[in-house]
Amino acid sequence: MIVLSRHAAISDDELEISAIRAQGAGGQHVNKSATAIHLRFDIRASSLPEFYKARLLSASHNLITAEGVVIIKAQEYRSQEMNREAALKRLENLIRELTAEEKTRRATRPTLASKRRRLEAKTQRSATKALRAKVR
Repeated sequence: MIVLSRHAAISDDELEISAIRAQGAGGQHVNKSATAIHLRFDIRASSLPEFYKARLLSASHNLITAEGVVIIKAQEYRSQEMNREAALKRLENLIRELTAEEKTRRATRPTLASKRRRLEAKTQRSATKALRAKVR
């Protein structure tokens, strides 16, 4: 079970996990063992709250298909169990990343002291440049 917050969790029966043979170069063992993990998660059929579903379905991400299915392939480890953990962690990170609410920006004003410092620096630069001018 993946716990996202107090109100949202994904149970194991909502995830479709299958073991497949990993791609790429390997030794004698690679053609016999299915260590890569193929994880599928249907957003529309899940028990996530509507807010999560809406955010995930509206996101444009390469792991989410047009039908609303998240497909993750994990094959970075030689162990099937470690690849399973990596796939679940990637799903959790994806959901957290796409459903995080950004803080609203509040406009700030420069302080009086910062305004004075800026004007004093401008005056100083002006005086320095005036001293560089040719004497008439």
